[in-house]
Amino acid sequence: MNILPTTPPVSTNETTEPAVLHESVIGWFGEHARDLPWRRPEAGAWGVMVSEFMLQQTPVSRVLPVYEQWLARWPRPADLAAEAPGEAVRAWGRLGYPRRALRLHGAALAITERHGGDVPADHGQLLALPGIGEYTAAAVASFAYGQRHPVLDTNVRRVFARAVTGAQYPPTATTAAERRLARALLPEDDVTAARWAAASMELGALVCTAKNETCGRCPIADRCAWRLAGKPAHQGPARRGQTYAGTDRQVRGRLLAVLRDATAPVPQAALDAVWPEPVQRARALDGLVSDGLVEPLEGGFYRLPQS
Repeated sequence: MNILPTTPPVSTNETTEPAVLHESVIGWFGEHARDLPWRRPEAGAWGVMVSEFMLQQTPVSRVLPVYEQWLARWPRPADLAAEAPGEAVRAWGRLGYPRRALRLHGAALAITERHGGDVPADHGQLLALPGIGEYTAAAVASFAYGQRHPVLDTNVRRVFARAVTGAQYPPTATTAAERRLARALLPEDDVTAARWAAASMELGALVCTAKNETCGRCPIADRCAWRLAGKPAHQGPARRGQTYAGTDRQVRGRLLAVLRDATAPVPQAALDAVWPEPVQRARALDGLVSDGLVEPLEGGFYRLPQS
């Protein structure tokens, strides 16, 4: 299912003409794109989907080793679906946000049951899978199947904000205006649109970064509205980095680490040893149980989920 532009071109002037942006950014991508395993033909749609789940809020350097191990163990959705969900959580390791592992396991089950074990190419069917949102459905359809969809991750949104709207950063959450802009900038043919999606994302990841952007390496620096305006400072709320030390996230991570390393159910006493503050520790453990990441057993034992 293709998503067609519903708004006129962003501008008719030379600097923001979509065709000019496409040619410049796609040309740059052809020379500077990283050789990543999920971009290779052998990755297939399942490899693309796994990468998209893992790359959410996690840098490529941390994803690469886990991705390789994951695909070696579960080369098809049916292979993962045949395992207990706790094995997905175990294999997720320290990537963070482990609920993504459960969602990926749920998507593998649905793909196996509804689509004969093959990741569907249809955007609507992708969107109907558990754990798949607007971005992931568009990314898989575009990167795996070469379809024409606006793919809006944080990197792409930042490139569009700077190059076209002249803002240092995009809004905190994706807006309707950003979606209209993405559709307006989308090339007309499928092949170019898919290439544009990957190229604009790579530009944001490598050059138009959140901090210390390298405009001297940018193929559209001479057309960037933000740069031409003198790089005005962000006018919205202060953008604060996420803290980790001392948070419930850290406690959850330590609890899960014990359970991942265990080959048998773990007693409460072993979990109590990972964090000294009992109220926070109990809250973190309750949260893991509520999220389906930990399964409580009789006698005060715990394990990764088996069903």
